[in-house]
Amino acid sequence: MATLYERLGGQEAIAKVVDYFYDRILADDQVNHYFKNTDMNKQRRHQALFITYATGGPNQYPGLDMKKAHEGMGISDKDFDAIVNHLAAALKHFDVDDETIQEVAASLEPLRKDIVEKPSYATS
Repeated sequence: MATLYERLGGQEAIAKVVDYFYDRILADDQVNHYFKNTDMNKQRRHQALFITYATGGPNQYPGLDMKKAHEGMGISDKDFDAIVNHLAAALKHFDVDDETIQEVAASLEPLRKDIVEKPSYATS
């Protein structure tokens, strides 16, 4: 069975999705402030490498671990959800099927605990 990385179309396809994803993020006033002092070319490259690695592609991700990379940013659950929704919309834009989009979203969910510093949902 093909890896999620392969089903997404590999590195070139992921890079296109990431570009569209960040276009959406930067147009969203809820979350764009997190990137106001960010080198977006570098950010896009890092994100593409991270998604490549996270979906079963070659590990060329040189970035910090998720907790360190997002420390002090004050990201809330609602912001995390908004970003995942932007990624889902970017995948949909490139004709990725709903089942695969759900698989990508599910693969990101475990990262919530390392990224979110301001939980905004009640936990049971």
